Amino acid sequence: MGSSWYALIVEAVDPERLARWWAEVLDHRVESASPQEVVIGPAIDGHPRIVFVQHDRELQTKNRLHLDLRPDDLDAELERLVNMGARHVDIGQPDDAAWVVLADPEGNEFCVIRPGR
Repeated sequence: MGSSWYALIVEAVDPERLARWWAEVLDHRVESASPQEVVIGPAIDGHPRIVFVQHDRELQTKNRLHLDLRPDDLDAELERLVNMGARHVDIGQPDDAAWVVLADPEGNEFCVIRPGR
């Protein structure tokens, strides 16, 4: 017996704004929304879901868990994400890293992996 991955929980100052941002990034849909919690997912019963919950404080330290995205076209995806409000982040990654580190509008880091990795 084991467990299956059901959802990732993200604390957010503005759960609705951040959930809608990630829904657009991942081509997910908003499944439910309230002022305290917004759930996005790939389909009606698709898993895993991402649940954005109300949190009063902004991110204080580096994430201990983050998403990795792997687009077909790295440059086009980086341009799209930055145009959507992501920003480049330097966490000490090497210049020839196989990934680019970005942060979402609330400062949560995530990586965009070069295709073929």
